[in-house]
Amino acid sequence: MTQSTAHAHTPTALLVGASRGLGYAMTEELAGRGWSVIGTVRGSARTPLHDLADRHPDRIRVEHLDITRPEHLAPLHERLTGTPLDVLFVNAGTTNNEQTSIGDVPTQDFIDVMVTNALSPLRVIEALDDLVTSGGLIGAMSSGQGSITDNTRGMREVYRGSKAALNMFMRSYATRQTDPDRALLLLAPGWIRTELGGADAPYTVEESAPLLVDVLLAHLDDKGLAYLDRNGRTVPW
Repeated sequence: MTQSTAHAHTPTALLVGASRGLGYAMTEELAGRGWSVIGTVRGSARTPLHDLADRHPDRIRVEHLDITRPEHLAPLHERLTGTPLDVLFVNAGTTNNEQTSIGDVPTQDFIDVMVTNALSPLRVIEALDDLVTSGGLIGAMSSGQGSITDNTRGMREVYRGSKAALNMFMRSYATRQTDPDRALLLLAPGWIRTELGGADAPYTVEESAPLLVDVLLAHLDDKGLAYLDRNGRTVPW
């Protein structure tokens, strides 16, 4: 699908979780490719996304959404009604102490990670999927650490489990869909130098965002659910 032939209108993406880091960089990258982007921020404080929107008011719009607050979803849906989305992509992630084994994780830490990484993205998707055009894409940021097959070292166990749960929930969601033209994507970005990834990560945000946007846009042509890495390769479940 090419931008010039697939859409008579300016293609529009809703990127949930775009205030900083990878979400911000993907917003900037999509806007630079001619897309209109609606990016969400969680709190009321000014973020880098607000500055980006000020520089590109014709391309970038900021909306408020805390994905862990389901009562925020209906008002956001109402504000977006009448804006057809070509892409709905949820970029959400948090973690706990990566050295804590699953048997020692405090219950509240477990709840916080699972609600943010697994439950909330699907709540967002189910609440807003009717805004996505037929032939559009719905996706979420997963992780290679959500692969059960590739887990050969353990640790980061709650984070791994939350992303595996996200993958399962998305798989279940995919089986319930009736639109054969819709693309569904779980994207594993690799270990990136963000607040979540830490300073030891091998990849920068700047080099990663174009690759991830490449994969996202290329998958518009590939219907059904895929679990792909930053280079468009299938990640084993």
